[in-house]
Amino acid sequence: MSATLPFRDINVHASSTYYAFSSPSSPNAPTLVIDRPSGDLRLNDGKLTGGHRVSSISGILGIVKLRLDSYVIAITKSQPMGRIKGHQTYKVISTEFMPLRERQLTDPDEQTYLTYLKTSIKSGPMYFSYSFDLTNSYQRQAQCDPNQPLWQRADDRFFWNRFVCSSLIDFREGKASDRMSAGLQPAVDAYILPVMYGMMNITATSMKGNALSFVLITRRSRYRAGTRYMSRGIDEQGHVSNFNETEQMVIINDSGSAGLTSFTGDQSIAKSNPVGGKETQVLSYVQTRGSVPVFWAEVNNLHYVPTLQIRSAESAKEAASRHFDEQIRLYGENYLVNLVNQKGREVRVKNAYEEITSLLQSSPSEKQAGDKRGWYDHLHYVYFDFHNETKGLKWHRAQLLLDQLKDGLVAGGYFHGIDRPSGGIDARRQQTAVVRTNCMDCLDRTNVVQSMLGRWTLTRQLLDLGVLKSGESAQDDQAFENLFRNVWADNADVVSRSYSGTGALKTDFTRTGNRTRAGALQDLNSSVTRYVRNNFSDGPRQDGFDLFLGAYQPDGAPIESGQQFVDRRPLLVQAVPYLLGFCVFLVVISMSTTRVRDSNVWPLRLFTLLSTGVAGWSGRFVWTYGSLYVNWPKLNTPQWAIEAYEDTLNKVRKDPVVGRFVGGGKGDARLGTLEEGKKRRE
Repeated sequence: MSATLPFRDINVHASSTYYAFSSPSSPNAPTLVIDRPSGDLRLNDGKLTGGHRVSSISGILGIVKLRLDSYVIAITKSQPMGRIKGHQTYKVISTEFMPLRERQLTDPDEQTYLTYLKTSIKSGPMYFSYSFDLTNSYQRQAQCDPNQPLWQRADDRFFWNRFVCSSLIDFREGKASDRMSAGLQPAVDAYILPVMYGMMNITATSMKGNALSFVLITRRSRYRAGTRYMSRGIDEQGHVSNFNETEQMVIINDSGSAGLTSFTGDQSIAKSNPVGGKETQVLSYVQTRGSVPVFWAEVNNLHYVPTLQIRSAESAKEAASRHFDEQIRLYGENYLVNLVNQKGREVRVKNAYEEITSLLQSSPSEKQAGDKRGWYDHLHYVYFDFHNETKGLKWHRAQLLLDQLKDGLVAGGYFHGIDRPSGGIDARRQQTAVVRTNCMDCLDRTNVVQSMLGRWTLTRQLLDLGVLKSGESAQDDQAFENLFRNVWADNADVVSRSYSGTGALKTDFTRTGNRTRAGALQDLNSSVTRYVRNNFSDGPRQDGFDLFLGAYQPDGAPIESGQQFVDRRPLLVQAVPYLLGFCVFLVVISMSTTRVRDSNVWPLRLFTLLSTGVAGWSGRFVWTYGSLYVNWPKLNTPQWAIEAYEDTLNKVRKDPVVGRFVGGGKGDARLGTLEEGKKRRE
């Protein structure tokens, strides 16, 4: 029995009473019907008549229910990204929201929800395959049941559209709450398409004249996903912010993917010889990254360096144990590489990480069968002062960290599998350890270390295969080294952009091994852009994540929660930036005005002086009370953001100049999103 795979081609037919989805290449398959406007799902044997064909789509991303209506999100355009063992992969390029109501209701909140969702989907790099599971590492794929539908095999952490597919999944499992629910519906499997968020690069290349496919995939977890300063640390369920799994694969004798374009300029691929026989061989190495697993936050206040808040490690012990329980169960030995500074403001984060690790390792824990060690003895904390050791762009000194990890890397190994003639894969080696790397943001420093570990492991894999001889290294092949550097630099940019809003810093060094003036200017531009985005646009970006991932569900919010995007700050607070801009404009105009001969200049000078004084006061007000001007998330406003807002507004009330003009009730101090019932939903 072969597994049901998602349809590669779907036609959409629409009428005033339904949307019908069918596959022209599978005429005997049932048609999926979504009734309008109820959203009830049903299967229809054969084609439906009466509707007109709207379009052909690449797949159904999901169904999302907002405040007034539900929308089918269809993938209207996709781009081929290359083949993995003959399986074509795609990137989502464009989507369309298909409303269930024929007549749209006008509602400002509904339009804002849609705008946030569309922006989030458009900016997020999402990938899928109709026949290959992109959410699972190759090692986990080898352990899965190949007879299961693709969506059931998907890793729940990286099944990015899992929430918006919940209506389809519930209907398939016979759990739909509507009257049309009629037991299991396995025919729906072909309409459920798991999508991964992250980075993917597939390149056909060669090493020492041996053809191979080099693949790098970074999968972003859908749990506690968010933007740079709006999501930090860990939550009560043990999910950490910005958790990513990066898998580096080398596929040898990949005849099923013949025709891939080589980007290395190596012409020896066509005349290369198979390595180790004719079998297709897969070598895979997995690393992870994630935020420090304690309760901490950086509170924006318009200053370049936000205010750091950290709760006691003891308070995070239960949440951290949940996190590491999962990490040990999934990956085995965990080498926790901490790259934060040991001086300055970051030292508090370093100390908290060390304290939580010590608390777990010193607490009683269950032992595995046949294992004399405690459960948390599988955690190995490794500190490396990255900034101090690599000062002056001496990044080659990161080799010192590799020396500390070498024994663990050798013992942990990597995955090596060979295709069976009858199908499936024969696992020859297993990876039994993972390196979990973090810096303050899990961005720039982390990527440097991960690429170094990836290069070292790749050399070891090719040595074991006999592609390289003893004493040789993968970086000796200059063409491949250039490819390797650029792919990992692209990975840094994608991960950084999805989290901080810009590409990674110092990627000119990552790509070329040299620091350039153009690279320094690009870093300056990225730093300024990060500052602006993190303070003024990350709130809506966070709301977009929460809507798509189901952390906030508008249909479950109270009726009185309408107009939640309305600015409810005191009018004086809202007016100050406009006053600042107006005064600066007047000063610029007055300074550039040509004086008429024999005219009195003192009124203009007095006016300019007055405008300058008001502008200075306004600027000082905005800078002093910066938390009032940060664009916070409106749907799931973090508690620390609420506290920062209220504390700052209380300080404004005590201001000797404007305090009397600001409302004094507690209700005025609350953001418009703090009504009862607006709590984070998982």
